[in-house]
Amino acid sequence: MVNVSDEAIAGGAHGWEPTQASAHLRGRVISGTKPELTLRSALHARGLRYRLNRRVGRYRPDIVFPGSRIAVFVDGCFWHGCPLHGAKGFRGPNALKWREKLDANQDRDNRAAGELGEQGWQVVRIWECEIQRDVRAAATRIESAVQDARAPGSA
Repeated sequence: MVNVSDEAIAGGAHGWEPTQASAHLRGRVISGTKPELTLRSALHARGLRYRLNRRVGRYRPDIVFPGSRIAVFVDGCFWHGCPLHGAKGFRGPNALKWREKLDANQDRDNRAAGELGEQGWQVVRIWECEIQRDVRAAATRIESAVQDARAPGSA
Protein backbone atom coordinates (compact mmCIF):
# COMPACT_ATOMS: atom_id res chain seq x y z
CA MET A 1 0.00 0.00 0.00
CA VAL A 2 1.21 3.47 -0.84
CA ASN A 3 0.25 6.41 1.38
CA VAL A 4 0.03 10.11 0.70
CA SER A 5 2.91 11.75 2.54
CA ASP A 6 2.36 14.28 5.28
CA GLU A 7 4.49 16.78 3.40
CA ALA A 8 2.43 16.41 0.23
CA ILE A 9 -0.69 17.35 2.18
CA ALA A 10 0.67 19.66 4.86
CA GLY A 11 2.50 21.96 2.54
CA GLY A 12 6.00 23.10 3.10
CA ALA A 13 7.67 23.84 -0.20
CA HIS A 14 4.54 23.08 -2.19
CA GLY A 15 2.55 26.04 -0.91
CA TRP A 16 -0.27 24.15 0.79
CA GLU A 17 -1.51 25.65 4.04
CA PRO A 18 -2.14 23.05 6.74
CA THR A 19 -5.80 23.11 7.76
CA GLN A 20 -7.94 21.15 10.18
CA ALA A 21 -10.06 19.90 7.28
CA SER A 22 -7.04 18.40 5.49
CA ALA A 23 -5.69 16.53 8.51
CA HIS A 24 -7.63 13.39 7.57
CA LEU A 25 -5.70 13.12 4.29
CA ARG A 26 -2.38 12.38 5.99
CA GLY A 27 -1.53 8.73 5.51
CA ARG A 28 -4.40 8.18 3.05
CA VAL A 29 -4.00 5.01 0.99
CA ILE A 30 -3.57 5.68 -2.73
CA SER A 31 -2.88 2.13 -3.93
CA GLY A 32 -4.57 -1.10 -2.92
CA THR A 33 -7.73 0.76 -1.92
CA LYS A 34 -10.93 -1.01 -0.89
CA PRO A 35 -12.56 -0.45 -4.32
CA GLU A 36 -9.47 -1.89 -6.04
CA LEU A 37 -9.41 -4.93 -3.76
CA THR A 38 -13.14 -5.51 -4.24
CA LEU A 39 -12.80 -5.35 -8.03
CA ARG A 40 -9.71 -7.55 -8.08
CA SER A 41 -11.53 -10.16 -6.02
CA ALA A 42 -14.48 -10.13 -8.46
CA LEU A 43 -12.12 -10.48 -11.44
CA HIS A 44 -10.20 -13.32 -9.82
CA ALA A 45 -13.47 -15.14 -9.00
CA ARG A 46 -14.25 -15.06 -12.76
CA GLY A 47 -10.97 -16.79 -13.50
CA LEU A 48 -9.27 -13.67 -14.85
CA ARG A 49 -5.58 -13.38 -14.05
CA TYR A 50 -3.87 -10.02 -14.13
CA ARG A 51 -0.77 -8.18 -13.04
CA LEU A 52 -0.37 -5.45 -10.44
CA ASN A 53 2.23 -2.68 -10.27
CA ARG A 54 3.14 -3.27 -13.91
CA ARG A 55 4.46 -0.24 -15.70
CA VAL A 56 2.86 0.36 -19.09
CA GLY A 57 4.70 3.11 -20.91
CA ARG A 58 4.99 6.04 -18.49
CA TYR A 59 1.99 4.91 -16.47
CA ARG A 60 1.18 2.35 -13.81
CA PRO A 61 -2.43 1.11 -14.18
CA ASP A 62 -4.10 -0.49 -11.16
CA ILE A 63 -4.71 -3.77 -13.04
CA VAL A 64 -2.96 -4.94 -16.22
CA PHE A 65 -3.81 -7.78 -18.60
CA PRO A 66 -0.54 -7.87 -20.58
CA GLY A 67 -1.56 -10.54 -23.11
CA SER A 68 -4.75 -8.69 -23.99
CA ARG A 69 -3.13 -5.25 -23.70
CA ILE A 70 -5.85 -4.02 -21.33
CA ALA A 71 -4.95 -1.40 -18.73
CA VAL A 72 -7.50 -0.84 -15.97
CA PHE A 73 -7.56 2.29 -13.84
CA VAL A 74 -9.77 2.42 -10.75
CA ASP A 75 -10.55 6.10 -10.29
CA GLY A 76 -11.61 7.53 -6.95
CA CYS A 77 -14.64 9.78 -7.31
CA PHE A 78 -13.07 12.71 -5.45
CA TRP A 79 -9.52 12.50 -6.81
CA HIS A 80 -10.45 12.03 -10.46
CA GLY A 81 -13.58 14.19 -10.73
CA CYS A 82 -16.48 11.76 -11.03
CA PRO A 83 -19.32 13.59 -12.80
CA LEU A 84 -21.75 12.38 -10.12
CA HIS A 85 -19.65 12.51 -6.96
CA GLY A 86 -16.63 14.69 -7.68
CA ALA A 87 -16.03 17.94 -5.86
CA LYS A 88 -18.06 20.82 -7.27
CA GLY A 89 -16.07 23.58 -5.62
CA PHE A 90 -13.60 24.35 -2.88
CA ARG A 91 -13.35 26.87 -0.06
CA GLY A 92 -10.57 27.93 2.23
CA PRO A 93 -6.94 28.89 1.82
CA ASN A 94 -6.13 25.93 -0.46
CA ALA A 95 -9.15 26.20 -2.77
CA LEU A 96 -7.11 27.12 -5.84
CA LYS A 97 -4.51 24.42 -5.08
CA TRP A 98 -7.24 21.77 -4.83
CA ARG A 99 -8.77 22.82 -8.13
CA GLU A 100 -5.33 22.72 -9.77
CA LYS A 101 -4.59 19.32 -8.23
CA LEU A 102 -7.81 17.71 -9.46
CA ASP A 103 -7.51 19.34 -12.90
CA ALA A 104 -3.96 17.97 -13.15
CA ASN A 105 -5.25 14.49 -12.22
CA GLN A 106 -7.86 14.63 -14.99
CA ASP A 107 -5.30 15.92 -17.49
CA ARG A 108 -2.97 13.02 -16.58
CA ASP A 109 -5.88 10.54 -16.94
CA ASN A 110 -6.65 11.87 -20.43
CA ARG A 111 -2.98 11.86 -21.40
CA ALA A 112 -2.59 8.26 -20.19
CA ALA A 113 -5.61 7.08 -22.17
CA GLY A 114 -4.32 8.79 -25.33
CA GLU A 115 -0.72 7.62 -25.05
CA LEU A 116 -1.59 4.06 -24.12
CA GLY A 117 -4.15 3.93 -26.93
CA GLU A 118 -1.45 5.03 -29.38
CA GLN A 119 0.72 2.17 -28.09
CA GLY A 120 -2.03 -0.37 -28.79
CA TRP A 121 -3.45 -0.64 -25.28
CA GLN A 122 -7.12 -0.43 -24.43
CA VAL A 123 -7.76 1.65 -21.32
CA VAL A 124 -10.71 0.77 -19.10
CA ARG A 125 -11.59 3.30 -16.42
CA ILE A 126 -13.82 2.22 -13.58
CA TRP A 127 -15.21 4.75 -11.11
CA GLU A 128 -15.10 3.94 -7.41
CA CYS A 129 -18.88 4.46 -7.27
CA GLU A 130 -19.40 1.86 -10.05
CA ILE A 131 -17.67 -0.74 -7.91
CA GLN A 132 -19.66 0.25 -4.82
CA ARG A 133 -22.94 0.18 -6.75
CA ASP A 134 -22.42 -3.09 -8.65
CA VAL A 135 -19.01 -4.73 -8.66
CA ARG A 136 -20.30 -7.52 -10.91
CA ALA A 137 -21.20 -5.03 -13.64
CA ALA A 138 -17.77 -3.39 -13.36
CA ALA A 139 -16.08 -6.81 -13.57
CA THR A 140 -18.23 -7.69 -16.58
CA ARG A 141 -17.04 -4.55 -18.41
CA ILE A 142 -13.45 -5.60 -17.89
CA GLU A 143 -14.06 -9.25 -18.68
CA SER A 144 -15.77 -8.26 -21.95
CA ALA A 145 -12.81 -6.08 -22.93
CA VAL A 146 -10.39 -8.92 -22.20
CA GLN A 147 -12.46 -11.45 -24.14
CA ASP A 148 -12.88 -9.08 -27.10
CA ALA A 149 -9.13 -8.48 -27.19
CA ARG A 150 -8.46 -12.23 -27.17
CA ALA A 151 -11.00 -12.97 -29.91
CA PRO A 152 -9.56 -14.11 -33.26
CA GLY A 153 -9.21 -11.22 -35.66
CA SER A 154 -9.05 -8.56 -32.95
CA ALA A 155 -6.36 -5.93 -33.20
